[in-house]
Parts: sequence; structure tokens; C-alpha cells
Amino acid sequence: MSDNQSKKARRDAARERARIAREREKARRRRNRVFLTSSIIVVALAIVTVITLIVVNASGPAGPGPKNMASDGILLHGNGSTITAVRTPAVPANGKPTATSQNNSDGIAHITIYEDYMCPYCNQFETANMTQIKQWVKSGSATLELHPFNLLDASSLGTKYSSRATNAAACVANYQPDAFLAVNQAFYKNQPQEGTKGLTDAQIVSLVQKAGATDSNIPKCITSGRFRSWVAAETTRVLNDPIPNSNLPKVTGTPTVLVNGKQYGTTAAQSLTDPSAFAAFVEATVGAAPKGTPSPSASSTASPSASSSASATPSATPSS
Repeated sequence: MSDNQSKKARRDAARERARIAREREKARRRRNRVFLTSSIIVVALAIVTVITLIVVNASGPAGPGPKNMASDGILLHGNGSTITAVRTPAVPANGKPTATSQNNSDGIAHITIYEDYMCPYCNQFETANMTQIKQWVKSGSATLELHPFNLLDASSLGTKYSSRATNAAACVANYQPDAFLAVNQAFYKNQPQEGTKGLTDAQIVSLVQKAGATDSNIPKCITSGRFRSWVAAETTRVLNDPIPNSNLPKVTGTPTVLVNGKQYGTTAAQSLTDPSAFAAFVEATVGAAPKGTPSPSASSTASPSASSSASATPSATPSS
């Protein structure tokens, strides 16, 4: 073989090796692209799955509610010496509440309160009026229906204090309903400020136990959030559905106080912090002063810290 032929053979061989190397590199790049694309698809599917699970868990069917809150609230009445809770079955899982039957011509003041345990205006009304309300209920001249719910979860720095506190109240209603009113008052006496984390679950357990709710099932019910899905469903109903025994299309602020279906706190004269004004409203609505109404001279007349028109509105936008 001549030198020219030998050189040509070497060049051809080199070109072939280069071609083979280029083909191998192209194949490697194709494999990498397929692998990367597959990985992206797998990660995307995983993300979609996680998001789907979150959405499903968040919007899934509500579990059963607490016993003794068939109306989404707890009804308290008296026999002349004590105040007890009316026993009712629970709202079934994914079911609807049963409104309390009210006879607004029976001469009894049927008082209904929609409240949030972080709401400062609820605390003002509670502090000013609960002593005389308890007297009325104990005497049998009034009933009291309490509907705690979540309006202000967004005001507790992510801890969802309103929901946790309402869940705790539901636990008390379920296991020791006659302690509910004392626990309700304890929540206001120990009310955290808006814009704080609120009480921890352990502190809530301590609070309800000190208030007299000592049933051994209550602590685990609180810390496990047993009735949190019911709280979410109940809150949705309160903020979107017509309010039973009234002409209100929904609750728009806390406290929403009703007496025989009529709302208190809608005028400047109806101060949340004036028990005499509330007693006068009850008397005008029912047609007679309830037994146990203190005389005006004996009534507390604490000065309101805000106008009644401001007190009748929530201090935060309802959580969705």
C-alpha cells in the first residue's frame, strides 16, 4: 500500500471514530433529556397529588358534631335554682343542624348569642350582661343559646385560636354540658388580644378544667381537635345561611345578640356595655321584665370603650 493510500485509510478511520463518538454523544444527550423530562413529570405529578390531598382534606365532609349542640349551639335553661343544658343528639357527619324551636309569645326571653372567643366586643357584652342573663335563665324567665364559632382565626398569627377554642367548647358540650356556661365565661376572663397567638392547647385544657369541666375525655378531645371539621362546617353555615328564628340572612359580626329573633345592638342607644339598656330591650321585646332583673340603681353602667355602632361590627374580616 502506498503512503497516500495509508494516509487516506487513517483519515477515513479517524472520521469514522469521530462519527461514532458524535452519535454516542447525541444518544447520551437524548437519554438525559428523556430522563430530565420524566423526572419533571414525576415531580409535577407528586406536587399535584399533594395539593389534591390538601384540598380534599380541607374541604372534606364534616365529621359528626358534639352532642347537645344539635342547633350548632347549646341551649341552657333553668328551674329556679340551677342552670342546665338541654340534651340533644349530635349533628350527624356531613349533616345539617336542627334549629331550636322557639315560642316567642310564651313570655320568656329567648336569648341567642353568636360569638367568637377572641372578639373583644363579645367580651364587653359578656362582662356587662352575663350576671343578669344568668339570673333570668336560672329563674326560668329566659333561655340562653350560645353559638361559638370561628370569625377571627386570621387574627391569631396562624394558630387558629378561634377554631381551637370553639373546638374546646364543643368538647365540653359533648362530655360535660352543664359546665359549658362556666367554661364560656372562663374563655372571656382569659381572652387573648387580637393579633397574638392566643392560648396553647395545654392552656385551654387547664382553663376548662379550672372552670369545672373535669371529665377525663375532654383533654384528648381538645388536643386532638376532634370537632375541628364540625367547627369549619358550622362557621360556614353561620356566615352564609339564614339565621334560625330571626330575619337575619347571615351573621356579619360578633357578637350577634338576638332576643326572640330581634337583634340587639343596632342603634346608638343599645350599648353592648350597658346592662340597663339590654334589660330595657328585653322587656320591650318580651313585654315584661324578666325575673331577676336588677334595678337601675343596682345595675352596672360601665362606660363603653367604643360606640355601639362600632361594637356591633367585627374587628376583623371573616375568615373564608
